[in-house]
Amino acid sequence: QVQLVESGGGLVQAGGSLRLSCAASGIMFSWYNMAWYRQAPGKQRELVATSGSGGSTQYADSVKGRCTISRDNAKNIVYLQMNSLKPEDTAVYYCNAHKASRDYWGQGTQVTVAS
Repeated sequence: QVQLVESGGGLVQAGGSLRLSCAASGIMFSWYNMAWYRQAPGKQRELVATSGSGGSTQYADSVKGRCTISRDNAKNIVYLQMNSLKPEDTAVYYCNAHKASRDYWGQGTQVTVAS
């Protein structure tokens, strides 16, 4: 059974930092492309950052320079370090694991940035 469990969300003041974690089980973690998405109220889910199985990373323009995605293949965990948080970063953040036709999602963790 595949499980992606996010943690690390919470309430933070604008300008603050959070580190999200996503622990994966039931998959060959190192083979998967991992990603963080977010969905704000009334908006579509959007891609935040990706960490390819080969080590590449990509970021949405809205978080570039403020967020860093990293992964620990030995621990089966992917992280999202978020700095200089803004109120518009408020959303539910979801972890995603993708490989070929296989696509898995976590349950999400709420991030709220107060102005």
